[in-house]
Amino acid sequence: MHTPTPYPIRPRRVSFDWRDTPLHWIPDEPVATHVINVLHLLLPAGERWFVKVFKEALPLVTDPELLGDVKGFMGQEATHSVQHSYVLDHLAEQGLDTHPYTRHVDWMFDVLLGDEPPAGLPLSRREWLRFRLSLIAAIEQFTAVLGDWILRADGLDRADPDAVMLDLLRWHGAEEVEHRAVAFDMYQHAGGSGLPRYLRRVYGMAVTAPVLLWLWAFGAAYLIRHDPQLRGRLGYTLREHNKAVRKGLLPTWGELGAAIPRYLRRSYHPSQEGSLRNAVAYLATSPAARAAAGAVARAAVS
Repeated sequence: MHTPTPYPIRPRRVSFDWRDTPLHWIPDEPVATHVINVLHLLLPAGERWFVKVFKEALPLVTDPELLGDVKGFMGQEATHSVQHSYVLDHLAEQGLDTHPYTRHVDWMFDVLLGDEPPAGLPLSRREWLRFRLSLIAAIEQFTAVLGDWILRADGLDRADPDAVMLDLLRWHGAEEVEHRAVAFDMYQHAGGSGLPRYLRRVYGMAVTAPVLLWLWAFGAAYLIRHDPQLRGRLGYTLREHNKAVRKGLLPTWGELGAAIPRYLRRSYHPSQEGSLRNAVAYLATSPAARAAAGAVARAAVS
């Protein structure tokens, strides 16, 4: 059953100026910087794929309120994809080329999870669409958890990070909390019914969790290995990662892991994740979101 958002979900046409953002935007914390930077590697292709799959599923939506939320979700995800792509351009300008990694991410979303089942898998087009919707719902479980974490991450504030990067992450995180239930509701609406729908949801999480962990570890290792300022003096290790966790610069393993059993409860709904109040409060104060809202208001009266 769809749980309507208390107000319309709409994209905010934000922009960010990266000219003064250093490569290590958390000072003296290259591991934490690059673990978070993996978002920029995954999200441009991933969120374009979300939009593409949802476009395919739109004709299946018969609930007008859900349809409005889905279209708002698609607008937000498209904006996220564009803004994280600009960060990749900024990293390249600083001597960190991400193309050798992101081309594999592009292949995963465009080919492996494309319009047709890979390797001739005997799945109907309807079942392949339902499976991909289950993957998006599972991914959005983690983005909601990460979004809520970034809004509460006092450790990042104490580390004096680059203000523009922190605003990008918190604007994005706040929108993830804002639309936390849309992908789940879309799957529940278009993913069939009864036990098969639930089992497909479980399978979607069973695929998503280990793949995300693998992509994140290899992404962080790639960024650290190719960081021109480190020149191979540091590697990505669990020990270094956990040091950043203890400083409050990264979410704990417990926070991330606990998201899985919550999601697998038959009675679960993502409206239980995070604080919508905190998300809305940040969006009201975010420099980028405020600037975007001002631009819309000026255009409306001109």
